[in-house]
Amino acid sequence: MLSGIFAAPAAAERIKDLASIAGVRDNQLVGYGIVVGLDGSGDQTTQTPFTVQSIISMLGNMGVTLPAGTSLQLKNVAAVMVTATLPPFARPGQAIDITVSSMGNAKSLRGGTLVMTPLKGADGQVYALAQGNMVVGGAGGQAGGAAQTINHLSAGRIPGGATVERAVPAMLGQGEYVFFELNDTDFGTARRVVDAINMVAPGSAEAINGRSIQVRAPLDVNTRVAFLGRIENLDVTPVQQAAKVIVNSRTGSVVMNQTVALQNCAVAHGNLTVTVNAQPQVSQPEPLSRGRTVVTQSGLVNIDQEGGALMNVRGGTSLADVVKALNALGAKPMDLVSILQAMKSAGALRAELEII
Repeated sequence: MLSGIFAAPAAAERIKDLASIAGVRDNQLVGYGIVVGLDGSGDQTTQTPFTVQSIISMLGNMGVTLPAGTSLQLKNVAAVMVTATLPPFARPGQAIDITVSSMGNAKSLRGGTLVMTPLKGADGQVYALAQGNMVVGGAGGQAGGAAQTINHLSAGRIPGGATVERAVPAMLGQGEYVFFELNDTDFGTARRVVDAINMVAPGSAEAINGRSIQVRAPLDVNTRVAFLGRIENLDVTPVQQAAKVIVNSRTGSVVMNQTVALQNCAVAHGNLTVTVNAQPQVSQPEPLSRGRTVVTQSGLVNIDQEGGALMNVRGGTSLADVVKALNALGAKPMDLVSILQAMKSAGALRAELEII
């Protein structure tokens, strides 16, 4: 059911929470590596041949040559994928956090050590090198056919586990202009951001569209950084967003914002329940008849449909009125999803209905 907690009027937010500076962005890195030192919980090499190939290749690079036809039975090694986020303006030598995830059938990565792994960007260039001891936030054990696991053992993190080797060029604006990009396209909010900036630096800001705002900034680097720091901390009250209802069809969750409105309508909704039961029937032969005991299944199907009386739903222009009207139906969350879709089709729900 819908909760009775209602949103307060929109409060002022900082520009840094409403928008980002164009060109100042994170970059994703990924790499393939090997985790060693596992306590017998590594990949089963017969089912993950790429783990053995990686070990043979690594040993070959270290000058170790294995005889042809050697079959390695490894238990303390696991093949993993290493991912990281390269922050903007990162310089060589800076440490970043990494996430290590098993890609084979290893039971646990707990206690493992990641061997040096190059991390590449979308352009195929190496931007960082990762290595270190993993931190896995879980535990597990098994004995006598029983097993117990707490949290997830197939992935872990290494804080500061990668060192940046290559910087990504980042242009802080183009010439004398810096561009702010709103997180959500809204012409009203863009207008308010422009007004707030022009109050501090008259005539410097101009809205290009409902998302991009052009700001004239000082050309000197130090002065520009100080200017942007001041702009980012200005308070702006965003305009109310368009009425929207978000429905998760898998879980039955319903979330709506404070601008949703409802018109008067009548709703009838009945539940249909189908129950199928199978009961075994045992037929015993007569004594000394040399017959066999036969077990048959006797099926029972029952269909039950609850009555759905036509109910008058009062309209409302505030979120409190809408929640009160929908709660009066007494519908379950999954039924409420169907009711909202029908209300939208009938034109009684004044909001955009988005199914996720």
